[in-house]
Amino acid sequence: MKVLGLIPARGGSKGIPDKNIAPLAGKSLVQRAFETGRASGVVDRIILSTDDSRIAQVAESLGLEVPFMRPAPLASDGAAMIDVVIHALSFLKSQGYSPDAVLLLQPTAPFRRPKHIQEAVRLLGDFDAVCSVVALPKDICPHYLMKINENGMLEYFLPDGPSYFCRQDLPQAYQRDGIIYLTRTSVLLERRSFYGDRCLPMVIDPGESLNIDEPEDWIEAERRLTQSAV
Repeated sequence: MKVLGLIPARGGSKGIPDKNIAPLAGKSLVQRAFETGRASGVVDRIILSTDDSRIAQVAESLGLEVPFMRPAPLASDGAAMIDVVIHALSFLKSQGYSPDAVLLLQPTAPFRRPKHIQEAVRLLGDFDAVCSVVALPKDICPHYLMKINENGMLEYFLPDGPSYFCRQDLPQAYQRDGIIYLTRTSVLLERRSFYGDRCLPMVIDPGESLNIDEPEDWIEAERRLTQSAV
């Protein structure tokens, strides 16, 4: 099975300037994503999708392939990631390359390890996709949460919320963590979905997971990476 590793790294980060190429404990997020994908040994090809010439230059200096520059409409704040992936697949097909599946290597997940990628490829089998998740604490699971309705009254967030009296009885809820999105190409193109109808969960230990969205996330990631290097 040919697995394409796609690293999406647009420019113009507002919360953390130059987020994708700034050094985090000595390596940029793009470098970490690339090296992890390559070290897994199960990814056929790894490319970068970016609209930023500086990011492209840094990537190429690492030996990372940048076969095209992403069009500006696909690099806006409102651009859908599925469209970014389909654009990459369309370009590569025009060059004679069609993978069986795409692994989204989001740079903002710096704690992705080769073992995660290897396990995801192993799990895929005949399924549509594999997505990594982390278990949420029971006190923020949706059955336990409440909302203020249109009349200004407090009510349970889900209709069956009142039937749960103890947190221990709540169904376990999970949150996507960004480490693994592995999807068959046919599902991406035909369904415009990263999940399809049969998406297998890959449960990640919370200690191995962190998504960098805010400056506080960057500080925490640097702290963890620095400690692990000691």
